[in-house]
Amino acid sequence: MTKFQLMSDKAAVGLSLLCVVHCLFLSIVLILLPPFAGLLVFNDELFHRMLLVAVVPISIIALVIGYLHHRSYRVLFIGLVGLSILIVTTFLGHVILGKYGEVALTVLGTSIIAYGHFLNYRLRRQGVNIEIHEQD
Repeated sequence: MTKFQLMSDKAAVGLSLLCVVHCLFLSIVLILLPPFAGLLVFNDELFHRMLLVAVVPISIIALVIGYLHHRSYRVLFIGLVGLSILIVTTFLGHVILGKYGEVALTVLGTSIIAYGHFLNYRLRRQGVNIEIHEQD
């Protein structure tokens, strides 16, 4: 397994989880510790979009490299579904679903992305073509 592929899977998961941490914990910190209200600049949708700019290309590269090795459409599909949820949520979630809906979909999308990258990493590490096993 290439170091780049391993690092890209881990980076994509880490950046996705940063979205969740931002959504869930920044609001709580601001409520409990009002002096940190200056951190509201990090509560802007721009922060989510900046993370998305990093997450999407890294995830796609890692998933495609993994797919070229293990040929599992399932893993590629799982990762792309998670990315799609995260993209739609970033641009429309707050407007359509409100703050809580946006947080819920961000957590869902991030969890799916993380699961896809976990499968991708595991299959690359095993060096097994899962398509053979899925047909059995």
